[in-house]
Amino acid sequence: MKALIQRVKQASVTVDNVIIGKIQHGLLVLLGVEATDSDAELAKLVHKVCHYRVFADDNGKMNLNVQQVKGSLLVVSQFTLAADTQSGLRPSFTPAATPDKAWQYYQDFITRCQALGLEVATGQFGADMQVSLVNDGPVTFLLSN
Repeated sequence: MKALIQRVKQASVTVDNVIIGKIQHGLLVLLGVEATDSDAELAKLVHKVCHYRVFADDNGKMNLNVQQVKGSLLVVSQFTLAADTQSGLRPSFTPAATPDKAWQYYQDFITRCQALGLEVATGQFGADMQVSLVNDGPVTFLLSN
């Protein structure tokens, strides 16, 4: 699994010109699921995203996580993160999970983040989405197992 996280001042996702998810201060999480992913990898990535220290403390150091700053998550499925880009000029999506597996892991990721007490907004799995954000920093990290 891969999660591209971006620290944001605000972010939203739109489908068919309707905003279906939005947050203020927090993390935009673009989530990619691979065919070989396991439940253990899912649990590890949830922990990493929710505890990754990307927010500034009183001294301006990145020492606080999204929970500590009372931020929110906007989780958007992004199968293109699972692409193999090692050769050629066109991505291969062979490493990506099947839609059924990816949907289940996406839902489980959201549920597990909510169980940690986080407010979680979402995109719409499999939809053509437009994502808007005000990147704070910018601060962007690619997290993977």
